[in-house]
Amino acid sequence: MYFLDEVKKSFVSAVAGCFDLKWQVDQVLINETRKEFSGDYTVVIFPLVGQLKRKPAEIGDLLGQWLVNNNPDVVGFETVQGFLNVRMSDSFWRLHLTRIASDSSYGTSPATGKRVLVEYASPNTNKPLHLGHIRNILLGWSCANILEANGYNVIRTQVINDRGIAICKSMLAWKKFANGATPSTSGIKGDHFVGDFYVAFEEAFRAEYADFQNSDEGRAMYESQAKPGQEESDFFATYKNRYFNEQSILGGEARQMLLNWEAGDPDTITLWNTMNGWVYDGFNETYNQLGVRFDSVYYESDTYLLGKNAVEDGLKKGVFYREPDGSVWVNLEDVGMDRKIVLRSDGTSVYVTQDIGTAQQRYADFGIDKMVYTVADEQDYHFKVLFEILKRLGEPYAEGLYHLSYGMVELPSGRMKSREGTVVDADDLMQEVVAEVKAMSEERGEITSLPKNEQEAILHTIGLGALKFFMIKVQPRKRMIFDPRESVDIHGQTGPYIQNAYVRIQSVLRKASAMEHSIQEQEYSDLQNQEKVIMRHLLQYPEVVREAGLQYDPSAIANYSYALAKEFHKFYHDVRILNAETEAAKAFRLQLCQMTGKVLQHGFYLLGIEMPERM
Repeated sequence: MYFLDEVKKSFVSAVAGCFDLKWQVDQVLINETRKEFSGDYTVVIFPLVGQLKRKPAEIGDLLGQWLVNNNPDVVGFETVQGFLNVRMSDSFWRLHLTRIASDSSYGTSPATGKRVLVEYASPNTNKPLHLGHIRNILLGWSCANILEANGYNVIRTQVINDRGIAICKSMLAWKKFANGATPSTSGIKGDHFVGDFYVAFEEAFRAEYADFQNSDEGRAMYESQAKPGQEESDFFATYKNRYFNEQSILGGEARQMLLNWEAGDPDTITLWNTMNGWVYDGFNETYNQLGVRFDSVYYESDTYLLGKNAVEDGLKKGVFYREPDGSVWVNLEDVGMDRKIVLRSDGTSVYVTQDIGTAQQRYADFGIDKMVYTVADEQDYHFKVLFEILKRLGEPYAEGLYHLSYGMVELPSGRMKSREGTVVDADDLMQEVVAEVKAMSEERGEITSLPKNEQEAILHTIGLGALKFFMIKVQPRKRMIFDPRESVDIHGQTGPYIQNAYVRIQSVLRKASAMEHSIQEQEYSDLQNQEKVIMRHLLQYPEVVREAGLQYDPSAIANYSYALAKEFHKFYHDVRILNAETEAAKAFRLQLCQMTGKVLQHGFYLLGIEMPERM
């Protein structure tokens, strides 16, 4: 049971006892009492006014007195207009602190018996993971952890785009320019190595296209096909794709390589497997750095033919219809969308067809109840279409589909290294943030006495924590600016700020373990307000985790963790802990510290962030 449910049930009993009125727990609105008023929790009584036809103050006073008389946990109340503020007893706080301490799975829910598949990452094999992938991966990973904490059996997966013309560009460039080099002989990480050849192809193609523009053929093309008044530069910018597909030597070679791959040419397949293997090695290094993994992996080279059976099934069910040219469509105009093609006239599928087939394959593989797709918001419409089609096809998991849509990540300036001129590599970004942490640490000088390897481990933990927290703290749908320097500010709304609270707690607990003291926390009375504030935060935690799972929103955990850490830092500065006024006060505060550390650590675990023992 969530803690506030107990308070709500007591209020329901008060309504029944005072007014003989049946009131439901989910009708009770309760919040923490605002600082300017007296009390711990505030119950909204306005909804009762209309039913009882009495003044709010009269209703509040009657309910408050009933609670004081009948609930030993309530020791006082105050009615302010349509709000009832109640004050809880010291024994109430002590009891709940003991409950949290004795609950090894605090913040998690029992198993639901349901399965959910969470997709994230899903990169292309022609270039390294980049800044956008980091937000994708961190949101998907933390969402999976949160769903697991809510009792789901979670399958973490990705779909790797390992086929198509872009991959062939990298392969062709390697054949032309590599002279047999490999990642091991060049000392370059595998995904970067292959990505460099994708860039090399684009550079070679641009040079070829520039020669064409300056040739007699190119000028003749401009003169014969340009629109009246169209600038030469504008014409060639729009003609580029046509040139690639119809006239380019490099484009022709890349397209031929794709045809060879589709025909199963042994040499092409061998090169494709080799280069993709280099990329996967590189991806795995980055995944290991980020601390994420996958339970299953799907490859577009396997899934791109899926979905055609679903098209035939949809035609039989009347979900799809066939045009005279043989193409197959679905009409979604009745739900505010448009007509969507699902099979071209030549029998080839489109992306939504593949996604239909992949969803069906996943259900066959895992029998899932829900599927979460972590994909940027530019694909919002695609997923609306996909989910509607799966619903019309009668798929058993159709009501459990969710698009974890997220906004673009931008940088405050161009100072971050970009390998391709427009995209910031994930590896470069991680190195940059760790470098910022190292610079900050050198200024503070607090871990310089530790062995070098321990220093490096701490800096890595703090740096990755800074990166992850900064990415996750923003609500997924919002666009965000990632500032490496701001992300490591130990005094800001950052991962290091929260990690520092945890480190302070561990330091206090280490010192306490070396001291002799008796356990007397249950004898402590006259709790201070700051202790109650932390307790109220701790008691919120299971509900925060539950709500984050319902909303697929890891930022709720991040912002909760920051609020709890902020209150702890204030408590640490203002309240005596190890030299408390009494042994009972010290014991209670030590247990409060321990449970705060426990919740902070668990919250960061859900976000995929480690806690250092020292900073």
